[in-house]
Amino acid sequence: MKKSPANLPVHPKKKKLNLALQGGGAHGAFTWGVLDRLLEEEHLDIEGIVGTSAGAVNATILAYGLAAGGRKKAQELLNHFWMTNSKNSQCSPFQPTVFDKLLGSKGSIEFSPYWQMFDILSRMFSPYQWNPNNKNALKEMLEDLIDFSVLQKSRKIRLFICATNVLTGRLKVFGNHEITPDMILASACLPYLTQAPEIDGQYYWDGGYMGNPPIFPVIYDTDCRDVLIVQINPINIPEVPRTTNEIFDRINTLSFNSSLMREMRAIYFITSLIEKGELDASKHKHTFIHTIDAEEVMAKLTASSKMNLDMEFLQYLFDIGREKAGEFLKNHFDKIGRQSSTDLVAKFF
Repeated sequence: MKKSPANLPVHPKKKKLNLALQGGGAHGAFTWGVLDRLLEEEHLDIEGIVGTSAGAVNATILAYGLAAGGRKKAQELLNHFWMTNSKNSQCSPFQPTVFDKLLGSKGSIEFSPYWQMFDILSRMFSPYQWNPNNKNALKEMLEDLIDFSVLQKSRKIRLFICATNVLTGRLKVFGNHEITPDMILASACLPYLTQAPEIDGQYYWDGGYMGNPPIFPVIYDTDCRDVLIVQINPINIPEVPRTTNEIFDRINTLSFNSSLMREMRAIYFITSLIEKGELDASKHKHTFIHTIDAEEVMAKLTASSKMNLDMEFLQYLFDIGREKAGEFLKNHFDKIGRQSSTDLVAKFF
């Protein structure tokens, strides 16, 4: 992948940061670009990562790469995963046609007859019916890419993967020491596409239903006070949805942002009490929140584009991710460890 030149001043002191990575299918290529740029900043160390769905995939590859070989290794593995994922998907129905590219929004695959057929069939038949052997290409890719024994033993970085318990409706958080491919599949399980993975007698769906991503694991279980949320589901959209697809898209983003919005309100409430002196700062963690997003781009993408693994589209999102991460480092690096760079009221309330 083409790198943009570093444009940051030399920072005299290393800073630590926790990452919270949202899920969103192929839109996770935006997060890939963000991570690729952050890994170039040698004065920034990552202490903990929490991820959901595509965010869980990116988080796991990042954590393993850092544990197995450092920053360059992490960049190489993330690049390999997304390139391979695109290559393996070339014969799938989740690809744009020439009509999609001419008539649809960026990344849309809604005009593909194969996608339309699959979309209809997925509403009539479940993955337990059309994929009874439960074949999952993502599991094979993860097993080829990651030595999970190394990840489980690593103490270099704290990793948290989140999934939704189907039977209890509770959020489940898996940590480094126990993570296997099945837990990542659980975090990324959209129930109309894949069967619910079974882990210790419990069944799981996409973590985004209950936390996309949850912030509390990196608040409670790391010493770092700064959390950078890489957000790929837009909060704001420019106009009222009117078509069926537009309505579905908005329902999708609302449901996958709802838990994050609630948690940000709770964090703001606690932070305000600490700053007013009404809570003892020595007993309560003062959390600083930072965000990287591309709302102006993501708000224009359709839900179907989350299934689009065409390399041209992934490259487009990757480049935007690198650009946005560069802007964050240039404008807000000095705030890390000192204050939030995101106005929580303006963004989440």
